[in-house]
This record gives sequence, C-alpha cells and structure tokens, in this order.
Amino acid sequence: MTPRPIPELAAAAREVLSALDDAEIQACVIGALAVHRWGEPRATSDADFSALAPYGDESRVVDILLQRFKSRRSDAREFALAHRVLLLNTAGGVGVDVALAAFPFEIEALDMASSWDILPGVRLRTCPAAHLVIYKLVAGRTHDLSDVEGIVNRQGRRLDVDRIRRWGREFAELKEDPDLLRPFEDALRKAHLR
Repeated sequence: MTPRPIPELAAAAREVLSALDDAEIQACVIGALAVHRWGEPRATSDADFSALAPYGDESRVVDILLQRFKSRRSDAREFALAHRVLLLNTAGGVGVDVALAAFPFEIEALDMASSWDILPGVRLRTCPAAHLVIYKLVAGRTHDLSDVEGIVNRQGRRLDVDRIRRWGREFAELKEDPDLLRPFEDALRKAHLR
C-alpha cells in the first residue's frame, strides 16, 4: 500500500478518536502513528487503534463505528466479533484497524494513554511507549521489530523496562514463544542500556 502523508493520517486518526469520544468509548492510537511519538518515524498507509470493548459488549462498539465509517470487508461485523479487530475506511479512504480491547494489558494501555500534539492543532491520544513495545513484539513482523529498536533508541532510560518485561513474559507464555522478549533485550544491549 502507498504511504500516506502524516497530516492525512493525523486527520483520520482524529476523526476516529472523535467518534469514539462521542460514544464515550475509551480509545487510543497504537501502531505506526504512535511510533512517530515514541520511536523512529516511518511511512505508513493506515491508522491503528485500541478501543475498550469488554467481552460481551463488542457488538455495541462495532455497531457504533460501522454507523460512522465504511467497512473494508463485506463481513466486517462478523469478522470483528470473531477476531476482535474491526477493519474500516475513513471518508477520506484511510484504512483503519480498531482492536477491540478487553485483555488486562489493553485496558492498562488505555488507562495510561496520554495526549500528544502530532501537528499544530491536532492532538491524539496514544498508548504509552512501553505498551507500544509489547504490541510490536507480539505482532513480530520485521518492521515491528525495527520499531522496537527505534523506540528503545529514542526513549532510552525513560522506557519502563520492568513493565515491558512483565507483560512480555505473560505474552511469551500465552503465545508459547519463549523468545518473544529477545528483540527487546537485544535492542537494550545495542543501545548500551543493559
């Protein structure tokens, strides 16, 4: 997919967060836009979010968003309820992935999210840097692991290493991936933070 300019992505993110705010649904930006705040900025074509959707209450959140945005799949509602991610497009055609948050890690990320002025006059709520590292480690794609290194390099000693290790161990067990934290530990070593 073709990368989109930051002003376009920021406007799309603001649109989604406003819709969720209007519905009084706790939400924040995760993914590449959050990397712009905490790590080494990189090109991206979409915007990723986490929105509070407790188990059993997913359909309310999904239906609210489907009323405001176009779905990217004909079975978007069913897909979201089965896989806990809603795939949408904004009016401007920006792809949006909304993760339906209910796991304690996701709730903590939402509770600790903070505002950030990505551009003059455009404020977004993003997950904390430590939680973004975990999201990236769990996704585990090449660009996600590169993002982890960028976050470590940019945040340095400000990074909540204990929180990352605690959640990393939990996800390593859940995913049956004993090496889940290795890219983070390698990044710490390379940055001489360990």
